[in-house]
Amino acid sequence: MKNLPAEYYTDPAIFLKEQSDVFSTSWQLIGSAAHLQHSGDYVAADIAGTKVFVVRDQAGELRGFRNLCRHRGAKLLEEGSGHCRSIRCPYHNWVYRLDGSLERAPWFDETERLNLDEWPLHRITVGIWRNLVFACVAGKITLENQLGGLAEEIKNDPIEDYQWAGQKRMVFDANWKIYTDNFVEGYHIPGIHPDFFKAIDFEKFETTTGANLVRMTAPVRDDLFYQGRWLWMWPNWTLSFFDGGMNTSRINPIGVARTELIYDFYFADASEAARAARDAVIKSNIAVIEQDFDICAQVHQNYLSGGYQPGPLSPKHEQGVYQFQTSIKEALGESEKP
Repeated sequence: MKNLPAEYYTDPAIFLKEQSDVFSTSWQLIGSAAHLQHSGDYVAADIAGTKVFVVRDQAGELRGFRNLCRHRGAKLLEEGSGHCRSIRCPYHNWVYRLDGSLERAPWFDETERLNLDEWPLHRITVGIWRNLVFACVAGKITLENQLGGLAEEIKNDPIEDYQWAGQKRMVFDANWKIYTDNFVEGYHIPGIHPDFFKAIDFEKFETTTGANLVRMTAPVRDDLFYQGRWLWMWPNWTLSFFDGGMNTSRINPIGVARTELIYDFYFADASEAARAARDAVIKSNIAVIEQDFDICAQVHQNYLSGGYQPGPLSPKHEQGVYQFQTSIKEALGESEKP
């Protein structure tokens, strides 16, 4: 087993193909269903450069659309969660109903009468699984099929009981696959996360792979906030547990050499009395996550240098890397294994 060649991380043409063949065709974690309880509630997001939003319409149905006006392509809603009675384009004031139909296009002359029915928003597919909302721009696989082994893996975890408590967004300068390679292996923990390393029994760190799933576990020592189980799901989202809650993340490329992480935190105890404890857990999570950014940026620069030749992957610690990279090549239509 060898690592992917450097061009997979640095070639703009490969990134463009990933946008169409990986991100547009897969189900993407958008956020918590808690943000979409009432008519007019919405969540707007970026999926590798494609702007989308999910909204609860007036009939209570959950709908998804590309976040662009049919007139001249302006973004309709700012990223994040919010509430609206209708959807107004900030550019030329076209107004859409919550079901995506065009309600009004002002200042069209009588001689240029517009058939409003011909210009609805472009739809995308939306699904909810265990109170998590997913969207798919143009794929054919079902959400259940993409989730693969996750349903069985967490069937006994009460994730519906955890209440959304906050989101953190972080941006760093490296290709999204460099960070994913890093997430799906524990090999780097002794070098990059020394305090984390001391808090687990690293000799018993295990990585197993399943259908669209990488599972990492380790016995926890002392008072580490993690429970000792970290999950990654194809193509770009994660789920980790801690006492009384969990976090999810989406690894979203915003360029060939720039990535954002969108982390959401959920807790069983959402009371005001537990706020300090929740904040401490979130702060500890973020501190560990940010420790990976510098090494990822350094790796990206070395891949750009032209001097890197693909190295071997550890059979013990990098099975997750191999599965992820193999899945990438298959998604891009390449049968040869990395």
